[in-house]
Amino acid sequence: MSLSFQSTVSSSFTQSPPVEPEISRILTAAVINSQFRQMLLANPDRAVETGYAGQKFNLAREDKKCLGAIRATSLADFAFQLNRSLEQRRTNLSFVAGD
Repeated sequence: MSLSFQSTVSSSFTQSPPVEPEISRILTAAVINSQFRQMLLANPDRAVETGYAGQKFNLAREDKKCLGAIRATSLADFAFQLNRSLEQRRTNLSFVAGD
């Protein structure tokens, strides 16, 4: 099963770069499969390592850290925390690049 979707982003987020494809695949799997969603919420590291529908997720170490640090009780909260973490990382990278 191949996971792909096109997201619509609200105007308040249009200045941000698009979400990495692997993060999008993980969130898509969580939306369409309740078992994967529960695993992602309970143990994000395990969910990413296990993969979904026979497919593995190829994430950078920093992305794995972001995901693994999230503690959420709903997918909406998970996505919010993930977005905040990724935005913070992008801001830190922009700051370092601007030095």
